[in-house]
Amino acid sequence: MIDLHMHSVYSDGDKTVEEILKMCEDKKLEYISITDHNTCAAYEDKNILNNNIFSGKIIKGVEMNATFENKNIEILGYNINRPKIIEDWSKRFFSDEVLRKQQEDSKNKLLRICDRKGLIYDESAIKKDIPLTDYITIYIYKELIRHEENYKILGEFANSLNLFIRKGLMNPESEYYTGSDDILKPNYKDVINIIHEAGGLAFLAHPFEYRFNDTIDFIEKLRKQKELDGIECFHPSASEKEMNMLLEYARKNNLYISGGSDYHGKKKPDVEIAIGKGNLSIGEEYIREWIK
Repeated sequence: MIDLHMHSVYSDGDKTVEEILKMCEDKKLEYISITDHNTCAAYEDKNILNNNIFSGKIIKGVEMNATFENKNIEILGYNINRPKIIEDWSKRFFSDEVLRKQQEDSKNKLLRICDRKGLIYDESAIKKDIPLTDYITIYIYKELIRHEENYKILGEFANSLNLFIRKGLMNPESEYYTGSDDILKPNYKDVINIIHEAGGLAFLAHPFEYRFNDTIDFIEKLRKQKELDGIECFHPSASEKEMNMLLEYARKNNLYISGGSDYHGKKKPDVEIAIGKGNLSIGEEYIREWIK
């Protein structure tokens, strides 16, 4: 089994690299990749540099934020052999100053929406001093669902953080849309280019998590602007039918295949390494074509 999508404390996960390696070894995984957001810092961690924990193969990876037609998406990069290129490039968009401003803006915008919708919350109960690489909206959501009175107002969003973010905060047609900001964001083509420059392959992450009306059509539009190397076909956000749809599309279009749990630790308590929400069991045969 493999898991090529996990997050550590170097971005928005809550487990150290050491803890992740131990869990992967306990599960006897064959291939893994820690894909922190916009950074390859995990690969400078002593537990990877002097790895005596995990006996399988570690593929250097990253998950990079990008925009396409004003939509926020993520691109996974694998086989990164020049991580410094990723680090230097990411500082243009994700410096501490930029991330601090994004956190504050996100908090203020969402709380204004909460007030307008009549949602109950205790601002003092929202976690403070979170890492700059983390997302304040997660902690606001946790505070909102702590109050049963909010469930009727939130509707389907009360049942899923992912729905709240993807279908609410990031959706221009939603009453919860937080809108765009004036912070420079990397576009899709540039993200693909920088992954290639770093020696890597670029995969569209979790296509069905974005909840587009027509996911395959969206992938087609992406590929017309800049070709992908592959698609993350296996992910907890996709049903078995949807995963098979992505597999068929990837094979038909000569795109590489990847997959992973998108593990974040306790921040996504229903997601486990390797099996996701229980719907994953990814064999290494899917990645033989492109692993190094």
